[in-house]
Amino acid sequence: MRCFAWLICAVWLTACGSIPQTQPAADEGAAAHRIYVYSNGWHSSIVLPRHMLPPGQVPEVEDFPEAAFLEFGWGDRTYYPAPDPSFEMALVAAIAPSPAVMHVAGLPRPPQEHYRDVEVLTLDLSTAALVRLVTRIDARFDRPEGGRAEHLAQGLYRDSWFYPAHGEFHLFNTCNTWTARMVAATGVDVSLSGVKRADDLMDRLRELPNVTSIAKASD
Repeated sequence: MRCFAWLICAVWLTACGSIPQTQPAADEGAAAHRIYVYSNGWHSSIVLPRHMLPPGQVPEVEDFPEAAFLEFGWGDRTYYPAPDPSFEMALVAAIAPSPAVMHVAGLPRPPQEHYRDVEVLTLDLSTAALVRLVTRIDARFDRPEGGRAEHLAQGLYRDSWFYPAHGEFHLFNTCNTWTARMVAATGVDVSLSGVKRADDLMDRLRELPNVTSIAKASD
């Protein structure tokens, strides 16, 4: 995956931007919806079963009519989609704030069955928490008024696309910071401040009682 840019200057970092926490309501009901957070050790993404996306939200999923699962990842607009990203591109992406893209991939199976050498965690959410997550992801697409986001480039896989996204990528706002913000929107009872690596995020999430590890990246 393509969010390696921040690693070039990782020795300069002591922490990433603060991740705001959304406190869950006192009684939101049972955790009836299972989503996935996966990491290949560098990059993290969120995967949702298609049936969890309400009609009218995230209209870009119409580009994936056969997909049973949708993967959402965020990154630098130049570096992330590049077929052969260079060191210079990575350095620019890491140092200078730059526009972002959303990568959406249609998966026929859950991520632990579709990808090799990844770590996959399941996160069980209440209906209210799921609504917050989907609303937050939906709002990250940069769309023309009244429309849906246009393709910027073919995605990393056969059934995937890049779309314009809100936000700027830089050392303190990486793909993993973005994933942490999306998870934090659900109201998880764990601090996600200081997340800068994929392992930072996965380590925090493993502490939660409603999280299960179902696939582990190979050494």
